[in-house]
Amino acid sequence: MPGFVLLVRDRRDGDAAIRVGYTVTKKIGNAVVRNRMKRRLRALARELLPTDGLSGADHVLIGRMGGIERDYNAMRAELAKALVKVAR
Repeated sequence: MPGFVLLVRDRRDGDAAIRVGYTVTKKIGNAVVRNRMKRRLRALARELLPTDGLSGADHVLIGRMGGIERDYNAMRAELAKALVKVAR
């Protein structure tokens, strides 16, 4: 199971900007753990969204249990795979 969920919604407002949001619930852990998870999600988005994200869409990354322990490269591959699926 991936360490995150990706939601993508086309805004249909004519603006080509890629917007991104992050959310991690309190179920994941205390503030330190949640902030660490958000930093990982931001790094993934910064790396992949400019090239693989959908222009004119909102992307939301939702952190899930186990995302902190997952290997960063595995999460990167999962996000790349999810963005390819969304692009279809």
